[in-house]
Amino acid sequence: MEMVDIINENNQVLYQIAKEEAHREGDLHRCIIAELLDSQGNWILVKQSNERQDAGQYVSPVGGHIQAGETEEAALKRETQEEIGITAFTSKRIGEAIFNREVIGRKENHLFIVYVIYSDQIPKLNHECVGYKKFTPKQLKEDVSRYPQKFGSPLRFIYKTFYE
Repeated sequence: MEMVDIINENNQVLYQIAKEEAHREGDLHRCIIAELLDSQGNWILVKQSNERQDAGQYVSPVGGHIQAGETEEAALKRETQEEIGITAFTSKRIGEAIFNREVIGRKENHLFIVYVIYSDQIPKLNHECVGYKKFTPKQLKEDVSRYPQKFGSPLRFIYKTFYE
């Protein structure tokens, strides 16, 4: 059973519960999110498989829960390796923002802790994704504006909050 820290809006830990219970109750908890940029400045986004939330849409390549008691840096390293198989990267913390939604029967109330990771390693995708695509910064800006349905709502939120 995966445990998460329930936090207040100041990111202070209140208690720990199972992730499933946090999603059932809508309790605020942390997620690590990372955008992947290559040395040319291209964004690499992954396309979600049909069994996942945001099915068929492009999303941040790294996104997952920070486990109870886990540091941001440890979660970033673990999730990057699990989700895209990348172990050689540098990173920069971008910021944090609260994101709420109801999706596939869950009340997601997440504090997104957002990083950029820089690497030229080729992503090795897990079962959550069916492919990836490189976007130039200009192309991403145009596509998010003109074709928002191509992108999952968390990615649109992160892009609008931190990059517009």
